[in-house]
Parts: sequence; structure tokens; C-alpha cells
Amino acid sequence: MLARSVTRRELLAGCLGLAGSHACGQSGNQGTQPGAGGEQAGPSRVVVARDPALRSGAGVDSARLVALLDRAMQAFFEADKPVEAWRKVVRPGEVVGLKVNCLAGKGASTHSALVEAICERLQQAGIRARDILVWDRLSDDLESAGFRIQTGRDRVRVMGNDLLGYEDELSTWGSAGSLLAKALTRECNAVINLPVLKDHGITGVTLALKNLFGAVHNPNKYHPNAGDPYIADVYMLPPIRQKVRLAICDAIAGQYEGGPSYMPQWSWPFNGLLVARDPVALDRVGWQIIEDERARRGMKPLREAGREPRWIARAARYGIGTDDPRRIRRIEV
Repeated sequence: MLARSVTRRELLAGCLGLAGSHACGQSGNQGTQPGAGGEQAGPSRVVVARDPALRSGAGVDSARLVALLDRAMQAFFEADKPVEAWRKVVRPGEVVGLKVNCLAGKGASTHSALVEAICERLQQAGIRARDILVWDRLSDDLESAGFRIQTGRDRVRVMGNDLLGYEDELSTWGSAGSLLAKALTRECNAVINLPVLKDHGITGVTLALKNLFGAVHNPNKYHPNAGDPYIADVYMLPPIRQKVRLAICDAIAGQYEGGPSYMPQWSWPFNGLLVARDPVALDRVGWQIIEDERARRGMKPLREAGREPRWIARAARYGIGTDDPRRIRRIEV
């Protein structure tokens, strides 16, 4: 096991107050200002927003998606208007990163229409277009999911870690030892996590916690033992804990088997979004949604399939959030 350490850059960032939020994934006593967690004392809240008419033919109804996003954000933050909700996540002058998941191409990746809607609302909340960065591991993955690479400083930027690069100094926590993406460490003050609701053939599921594998240079090394403890350990790396402020899971189309690649025969139209500050609570709810769909299809639960996502419970033990259903308030919208 690697001992926990913090790079000199991370230490300086913490001392100078440059790291953005602080442990915002945790439940409990949290304020309502950007970076402070946004939830009141009590259970971790997970909004599950759905619209059965969200999909229009083979595509997504963009207007209905914007409306669904607004309802989800307003419900989570108990806000009268969408812009009020977003102002509880970000501050004008910050650079905001949108960590998408584009590994599987258009079939099972973060929808570009969702990202466009978020970018619009961020700008209404006072974030300049030039201060929004859409990023993932590889530029090719972004393009395969329908995004156009944009590197100019006068607009929303879209690019992979292959263009932005990784730090030279190793960051470690527990079993994790990785070079962190500069998109996370240098470019962004705050990160909004945009995972996808889907099964994973090794780790059980891939949702909010695992989506930050896209912030390290060596995620291929973190899949033994169904990802336990590696997924939780990677999320414990200080810049991840400090900068990720919100998770919005793209559950427009879920996948209950065969992930992380897109397998249309095992996909279904969930037509929804999951919103949470607590990534552990979101993953616990998302895992149950996938298990319920597997049961409806007559498939074994993930435990019997030998890939129960035990790393969710480990992340809860670390204090990242809660996986206890009694301490999770699921809000249906």
C-alpha cells in the first residue's frame, strides 16, 4: 500500500486558498455557498428527475432536457429559478470544469445536449464562456461522443488530457499512485462531475466516483478486485475531494450489462438525471437502479455475478459520503 502524500503544488494551493471547495462530497453539516457542499444537516439528498417523453425518436428532445435539468437543480437546491441553483455551485470569476464520460461513444456517453444546457446555465450564473472547460481522458473519445475539440480562449473549451497533459509529480493515497490531469490541478477551480448510468464488467457499475478515473494517467491499474479499494482511493486524492462540487449523472439511457462499452441490447431508456453533492449516495442510488433493471430482465444481482461494487461502502467509510439507505433522501421529480 502506498502511503498518503500530497504534492508540493497541492500544498501550496491549499495554503493559498486556490483549491475551490472543501470535501464537498460529504453529507452532514454543509453550507449553501458555492464550494461548501450546498446541503443542510441530515440525510444526503439525491434527486432522481425523469421525463418519459425525453427521447424523441433516436435522439433527445433538447427543450425537454433543459426543462428536466432545471427541475432537477431547483429541486435539489430548493431554488425558485434555475440561475439561483447554479449560483450555489459556482462563483463568477471561477474556471469550471465539466468532467464528462465519453469512453463508449455516442451510445453510452454524456450527451452533448446536456453539456450544452449546463454551459448555458453556467453563463447565466455569471461564468464566462472562456472559463468553462469540458474535458475527459482523450480528445478522440470526446469527438466519438459528438463533441468538437475547441482550444481557443474566447469560447467554451473542449479537450482531452492528451492535449492538456498530466503533472510530473506523483500524487498518492492508499493504493492509488497517479499523475493527475492538469485539467483538474491547474485549469479548474471547480469541477462538475457528469458520469453516465451504466454497468461495468469488472467493477460492477461506473457512476460518479469512478468517473474521476479520467483524472489520472493510469486507470487501467485500478481494476483488480472489482475496483476495491482503488476507486475510493483515487477519489480521496486531495484535488478531487477539494474541487468536485456537484454530480449530475446522465441517465437518459441506462445500461445494465456489458459496460463500459456501449451495448444497445442491454440498454434501456431511463429518461432521467440524477443530481447530488454526495457522490457515494448518488452511486448507491444509481447502483440500485441498475440492480432493479437487471432483476426485471431476469439477470443475477451483481453480487452473484462476482462484481458487487464494494468500493461504494469503502468510500462511505472514508467519509466521502454515505451509502446507508436510511441516510439517503431520494427525491423523485
